[in-house]
Amino acid sequence: MRGSARKRPHILVAGLGNVLLQDDGVGIHVVRALQQDAPPGVCVAEVGTAVLDALHLFEWADYILAIDAMQAGGTPGAIYRFGTHQVQQGGIQTSLHELSLVSALRFIPEAVNPEITIIGVEPECIDYNLELSPSVARAVPFVVQAIREITMAWQLPAVRVATVKGTHYVRTR
Repeated sequence: MRGSARKRPHILVAGLGNVLLQDDGVGIHVVRALQQDAPPGVCVAEVGTAVLDALHLFEWADYILAIDAMQAGGTPGAIYRFGTHQVQQGGIQTSLHELSLVSALRFIPEAVNPEITIIGVEPECIDYNLELSPSVARAVPFVVQAIREITMAWQLPAVRVATVKGTHYVRTR
């Protein structure tokens, strides 16, 4: 938890994509599934393609978990996890939504520096359709579980190892 050990972190799960374009809307489908039983203390938002409209959420958050379709050459339904620094360095081929997310972050004040993780799902089909392809639909529960694990880890207090008279112990701050 950045800042203060007493403060609960502000965590945002942002679903990106266009729900009208089948697998491109996987981020929206994932957050809709997650909203039925959202992790406590986590803000879950359908951002869609209006990334700039969500700037107030990005400014609020200490941690951002963005979910989107991502074409990286894997099999349809493959799940990827990476940070924005990998996008900025050109290390990962991304969808337009991740690039929009990185670009939008340039508009928030420098003092605001959320930790950002992106979960991408390899699409099978991007065409006009409101339903996910079968392979991407099968990936949704796995993405939801990954979100639960990541957000739970972000909420745990940081662990610090200290030494007292030669004895090592672990304590939370």
